Amino acid sequence: MFEITAPATPAKNGYGNLLRVVMAATFLALLLFFTLYAPGFATLSNVESVLLNNVAPLAIASLAITVVAVLGAVDLSIGTAIDFACLVLVTLILHKTGLTLAVTAALLAALGVGLFNAFLVVVLGVEPFLATLGTLFIGQSVQQLSSNGGQPIYLLSQALPPSFSAIGHGTLLGIALPLWYVLLLAVALHQLLQRTGYGRAFSVLGAQASVARYSGLPVPRLTAAAFVLSSLIAGVVGLMLASNVKAWVPLSGNAYLLNAIGAAFIGATFSASRRPNVPGTLLGVGLLSFVANGLLLIGWSFYWQQVATGVLIFIVLAVGALRGRSQL
Repeated sequence: MFEITAPATPAKNGYGNLLRVVMAATFLALLLFFTLYAPGFATLSNVESVLLNNVAPLAIASLAITVVAVLGAVDLSIGTAIDFACLVLVTLILHKTGLTLAVTAALLAALGVGLFNAFLVVVLGVEPFLATLGTLFIGQSVQQLSSNGGQPIYLLSQALPPSFSAIGHGTLLGIALPLWYVLLLAVALHQLLQRTGYGRAFSVLGAQASVARYSGLPVPRLTAAAFVLSSLIAGVVGLMLASNVKAWVPLSGNAYLLNAIGAAFIGATFSASRRPNVPGTLLGVGLLSFVANGLLLIGWSFYWQQVATGVLIFIVLAVGALRGRSQL
């Protein structure tokens, strides 16, 4: 174990705080606009649908991104971890393996992606961006080769154990299980990053890598742990995907990658310390999910929704850059 001091929070800056307030007011104005002009946007059924189908999987994928983002890096291979977990779970359920064994094997498959990334980054010294990009390409090729060029595996023609369907559709105390997954993972990750020596070491390594090395922090171990944890969290999305769709569709996990990165960096922009953090990431997920839903309900096509999401992320990052300059 080791004790460290968390990096100092930048001094409060009136201009920076004003920009944060303006950003928050702008997003609230967007939500008000959709409430007034998007049919059904503010209904309970729509909010529940967005939380369950959009927010929950994206939030978990974004938490996976946040773990590595705290180190000042990015994990482009979370989609591979999602797909591998989904593939293993669907395959084992198809062969009537017990659910406990299937879920364990699926999470181990996702864990393997993280271990491979850790090997590339820590042992071989490959830059995280290039290492995870390579893992992404390898993962895509493996999926294509193992499915005759991308043929999905369906579970629709056989009786499935109720516990398998419950992964994505079950409830506890009247709340959908996927929302419980988000809550438990978010609380656990926030506690890890903010309340433990390991978490603070992640922050120091991300903010001041050279200081972390000269201070004797176990940089290789911390880096490896971050990539392994990121893939393991992403694997939970693979479990939910398999249960919801009752199938494995190659490369479907990559659909979460860009929005997850955007949510993590939106959250960092809203933070006073301008560092990736769990509450900020969840805020970013909510904004992206509900803005996309609002655009859909007023009739914008999927492609224009993607354009709007990109513009939204650009605006937030530009404001973040202005905040950074104001604090120099």
